[in-house]
Amino acid sequence: MPTKKVVTVTLGSSKQDFEFKTRFLGHDFIVQRLGADDDTTKAWELMRRHQADADAVGLGEIGDHYQVGLRTVVNKETKRLLNVVTRVPATTGATLRRLLQVRAIRHVQHELGHYFNNNIVLFLNGMRNYDMAVALSDYTKNLNFADALFQTGAPAMLTSLDQLELFAKGMRWVMPGKPREILEASLSGLKRRKVMAEVEKAHVVVGTFAELKTVGNAGNLAGKTLITSAVDAERLKFFKQCKVNLVIDVSPKLFDQVIGINVLEAMILAAVGKAPEEVSDDDFTEILDELHVKPRLLHPTGKFRNIRRFAFVIHPLSQEFIRKGFPIPKGTPKFVMDQVETLAAHMPPMVYCKMENIISPTGAEAEGWLISVGGTPKQMLSHSPEFTYRRLLQAAEMAEKMGAQIMGLGAFTKVVGDAGVTVARRSAIPITTGNSYSASGALWAAADAMRRMGLIELKKGDKRVPAKTMVIGATGSIGSVSARLMAMAFDEVVLAGRDIKKLEELKKSILVDTPDAQVTCSTDYDPLLADMDMIVTSTSGAGKKILDITKVKPGCVITDVARPLDLPPEEVAKRPDVLVVESGEIELPTKVRGMKSIGLPNNVIYACLAETIVLALEGRFEVFTIGRDTEWPKVKEIYKLGLKHGMKLAAISGVNGVFTDKDIAKVVDLAREARKTWKGSDGKLLVTAPKRAPAKKAAAAKAPAEPAVKKPHRKAVSPAAKKPARKAAST
Repeated sequence: MPTKKVVTVTLGSSKQDFEFKTRFLGHDFIVQRLGADDDTTKAWELMRRHQADADAVGLGEIGDHYQVGLRTVVNKETKRLLNVVTRVPATTGATLRRLLQVRAIRHVQHELGHYFNNNIVLFLNGMRNYDMAVALSDYTKNLNFADALFQTGAPAMLTSLDQLELFAKGMRWVMPGKPREILEASLSGLKRRKVMAEVEKAHVVVGTFAELKTVGNAGNLAGKTLITSAVDAERLKFFKQCKVNLVIDVSPKLFDQVIGINVLEAMILAAVGKAPEEVSDDDFTEILDELHVKPRLLHPTGKFRNIRRFAFVIHPLSQEFIRKGFPIPKGTPKFVMDQVETLAAHMPPMVYCKMENIISPTGAEAEGWLISVGGTPKQMLSHSPEFTYRRLLQAAEMAEKMGAQIMGLGAFTKVVGDAGVTVARRSAIPITTGNSYSASGALWAAADAMRRMGLIELKKGDKRVPAKTMVIGATGSIGSVSARLMAMAFDEVVLAGRDIKKLEELKKSILVDTPDAQVTCSTDYDPLLADMDMIVTSTSGAGKKILDITKVKPGCVITDVARPLDLPPEEVAKRPDVLVVESGEIELPTKVRGMKSIGLPNNVIYACLAETIVLALEGRFEVFTIGRDTEWPKVKEIYKLGLKHGMKLAAISGVNGVFTDKDIAKVVDLAREARKTWKGSDGKLLVTAPKRAPAKKAAAAKAPAEPAVKKPHRKAVSPAAKKPARKAAST
């Protein structure tokens, strides 16, 4: 079988010419590159002359014909050069480039885990990469095209496929015959700065090396993902200098020599002995599959950073939070503050801060924005749910444009209306309320608090903690899951609420999962408070009195997961012998940068925010927790994912800040003293266990979702951190 020869003529420099021999698709090949040094006349002559001894001719580094939508935009100069070759097939590689580009997008999206979801993508030439743009549109709507600026000088980006197709329709009649892929020299300083600014904002930039080198540098390419082709050592060196995070080379490296896509297509045409128009997309795809062609994923800096992005909605919980967040004098009259509170509720969402440097032990990274809406719970309840929905959807739209891949709802925004269902349905990005991790975190914190107090003694062989527990608001989303967890871990559980029918239905459901649990229901639970060792309050009472804390057993651990809190500071102050925990806050695995105060110690966040971050780190860009009924399997799943990504139980916080060991010891001492005269619901004096050091094996140390997982970590907090300042925006 005779050796086949492919000649590629390029407008690039002749100093980079090469010739090599190889075997490809069952044939011996000689491949020769001839540079025309930007001289189209020289290129025309090289193609005319070398077609005589070639089996196919490739034409590289030239403006291509564009198939945009249903229209074909023809480059006159390219057509003139291709027409000189009459004896053998001649190609610019347009067909193969299109297939390889789409193939690369699908491959990276799958291999790197939803990598392109809601990325901001900048195409330096959208018409040449139209099919790639269509493929990316399946994962993100944040597409920008610089064609108008490059081709006509218009100082604006095209921001959709529709706009690109409309632009291509106009360019059909005025398309110049540019000899190169872009005319870099035509970029004025102003136009170049405009494109460079767009590169800075983008997460992904698509272009040829010439285009990227013209508008890119270490300032705006650092940390970016670039999609290009034919990356050789020299080009990779440039990308390394610019600290590029990932280079996706759509052209596979099948030989020692890096070749352009036009060369590869010419080789395929020579091997099959057909003209370009005779080879279908299916034919090319079959050959690519046979060759096991994959894009090259290059890491110029030597380390790949897979950064996922999230957004999270926060809001002020009261007028006091608004006052602390804005320069409002302390003596401002209440009627003025009422007007300020109303005005704040009508303000558009705004970015409160950006969190960066959240790194999982797995190597995954996350960054995201806290977006504040101005409505307090009082204002949200005074309007229809649609009032809040619209502001949350504004926040979601803002998050989408910034490139967030998932958004969480914090505090009262996840309670209003249908608890996130409508917002998730209307939003372009996935929504989660964080209730699954909030439920897990609440029991996590309560278990750790009981362990540290040491008032419950666990005997060897006990399957459950010998304690009585109650969930107030048990039929709610977090309450129902909390009840399931407590039925697994404690001797007795009282389901408390207003609707006995719903409580009984929940009890039946719990007994299906945990048949040997002792579960009772009550709508009149005040008399039972005197016997409870642990109480979880999870209501949407919006400031209404949920329980009488004066009736609670000394040493009881109350975990308040409601927002706003069921037990305000003035109520908590009535019982210094009771430990009131504001739910389980989570400590991030690394020191976060850029985060402003949300009323917690540094690097500590609310569990609902932690759920959003964990999902981002895992690449789970999906609607995870919404609605009133939090799903038990998801509570277990998010707990495990949290451990996987390094989330830890933070220092336990109450209404006045962090509880230190000294604070807890004081509560225990007061509780022991009060128990000497305390009577239970049966009127008998409470008998306490002898005083001893907290047992290491207290069953409360068991994790809520999985009883046998490793013991939660508790961060030591200095006394100075005991009362952190609370800002206007809080989850």
